[in-house]
Amino acid sequence: MAISDWPVNERPREKLLDKGPHALSDAELLAIFLRTGIPGKTAVDLSRELLVRFGSLRAMFSSSLEEFCSAPGLGSAKYTQLQATLEMAKRHMQEQLQHESALTSPTLTRNYLKSKLIGRPYEVFCCLYLDNQHRVIKFEELFRGTIDGASVYPREVVKNTLDNQAAAIIFAHNHPSGVAEPSIADQQITKRLVSALALIDVRVLDHIIIGNGETTSFAERGLL
Repeated sequence: MAISDWPVNERPREKLLDKGPHALSDAELLAIFLRTGIPGKTAVDLSRELLVRFGSLRAMFSSSLEEFCSAPGLGSAKYTQLQATLEMAKRHMQEQLQHESALTSPTLTRNYLKSKLIGRPYEVFCCLYLDNQHRVIKFEELFRGTIDGASVYPREVVKNTLDNQAAAIIFAHNHPSGVAEPSIADQQITKRLVSALALIDVRVLDHIIIGNGETTSFAERGLL
C-alpha cells in the first residue's frame, strides 16, 4: 500500500507537521528525506531496511560514498543531498553558538562538537575559540593522530589562540574506539595547555571527549 493511502495521522510528513519532528521514528524521518521508495517498497519500508543494513542513522550518515551508494534506493544524488543537509545543520548550530554563550548553552555546544567529530576514524584535536562573552569566534581542527604530549603542541595552541583574539577556549577531541573516558595522556596534555594559556590570560572552560554518541566533560569531572 502506498503511503498516500495510509491514514493521514500515520503518514510521516503529515505526522511531522501535526506533532513535530521529535514524534517521528528514525525510519519515518529517513523516509521523508528519501521521498520515494523502490518498486514493491514504500519509503518507510526502504528506510527500515537501510537502518538494519547500516545499523543506525549515525553509521549511515558517516558512511563513505561507495558504502552509501551500494545500498538499494541510494545513489550519488542522495549522498550529495545528505552531506549538504548535514553541513547546513552544523552551520546552523555554529550560528546559534555565535549568538549565545557556550557556558549557558552546554547542550548546544556538545551537540555541535559531536556533529564535527563523531564518526571520524582517527583522533582529531580541536579548539573552539570564544570571545569575552563566551560566544564562538571559530572552530578549528589543529592536530590529527593519537592525542599525547608528542602530537599536541602547546605553543601552536597559544599562537592560534592569540591569532583569533580569543578570551577563552574549549578543547575537544574524539575517541574512535567509542569510549569517551579520559586517558592519562588526555589529562596530562590538558594540564599543560591550561598552564600555557594561563600565561596569556586565556581561560580553558572545558575539554570535551566525543565517543560513540556520548561525551565526557573535564569541567564536570573536576579535571581542569
